[in-house]
Amino acid sequence: MAEQNARPTVAIVGATGAVGTVMIDIINNRPSVPWGEIRLIASPRSAGKKITVRGEERTVVALAPEAFDGVDIALFDVPDEVSAQWAPVAAERGAIAVDNSGAFRLDPDVPLVVPEVNAAKVHERPKGIIANPNCTTLSMMAALGALHREFGLRELVVASYQAASGAGQEGVDRLYAEVSAVAGKQVGVRGGDVAEALSAAGLPEETPFKAPLAMNVVPWAGSRKDDGWTSEELKVRNESRKILGIPDLKVSATCVRVPVLTTHSLAVHATFEREVTVDQAHKVFGSQPSIVLQDDPDNGVFPTPAAVVGGDPTYVGRVRQALDFPNTLDFFVCGDNLRKGAALNTYEIAETLAAGGE
Repeated sequence: MAEQNARPTVAIVGATGAVGTVMIDIINNRPSVPWGEIRLIASPRSAGKKITVRGEERTVVALAPEAFDGVDIALFDVPDEVSAQWAPVAAERGAIAVDNSGAFRLDPDVPLVVPEVNAAKVHERPKGIIANPNCTTLSMMAALGALHREFGLRELVVASYQAASGAGQEGVDRLYAEVSAVAGKQVGVRGGDVAEALSAAGLPEETPFKAPLAMNVVPWAGSRKDDGWTSEELKVRNESRKILGIPDLKVSATCVRVPVLTTHSLAVHATFEREVTVDQAHKVFGSQPSIVLQDDPDNGVFPTPAAVVGGDPTYVGRVRQALDFPNTLDFFVCGDNLRKGAALNTYEIAETLAAGGE
């Protein structure tokens, strides 16, 4: 970290990408920032591009070992293979690498951090790297972490409703194209007619969603893993265990892609060691500055992706005490997968480091 009383230098690696762009927007809209220098790093083809950050035009520099010289904290918003190669390089050059990819999340020597839940873990980084969780896990983690501290989480069953942007720009473009292809057409009234409309519009059969997403939901997100599970479902299980510090937490997840552009939602069924009531849960959620409780369904008050997209908090509603399961709550949670689910949490890790030093 920079010398005492000096303001640290932060670098954004992947500054011109989707998450990097959100990161810059977050920095621009912070009331104040702790940084002395903000350095923008991207691939050689983006080098030389000018981007305004905090009112100052800055030039993007090419990703190279020397780009990390003098950097205290390097925020990586790049694909797994790029992080796997370059985060160790940044650490070797003296920076703390905060990585938003999946390259290091389950590495036992790399802490997986959500500042609201386990901020102290930022100081346990033998490799000089800190990992940011998957956006699906992050969407519920502030809520689960708060409840776990009070009641002791024991079992977790989750169904996710994941936005198209979770599949990257390809997913965004495909959803827009599908919606355009079916608009104004009488489809969805018999099996296969949505697919026929997409084909008639000239859309390729190959899709990041495995099936039509417009006017549909697809019970598959991620890549195939053993025994029929997907990578997204295993991330929910493995990352929740690591973040919460419960290595034997019982978890089952079903991840579903829905025709929403941005913001993941999850239906959470959480069982605790101690008795918990809805009123107690409301008080816990209400005491957390990063959680917005929207739980008045009689008056139509509950979180939906379209209403909360672009927001930084975790939104929670539909809180109920399970009828047939002791010490169990059911609730619905929404979180913008490009902000809290990626850029914001990564940035908040950096702020935690800047506030606490080494």
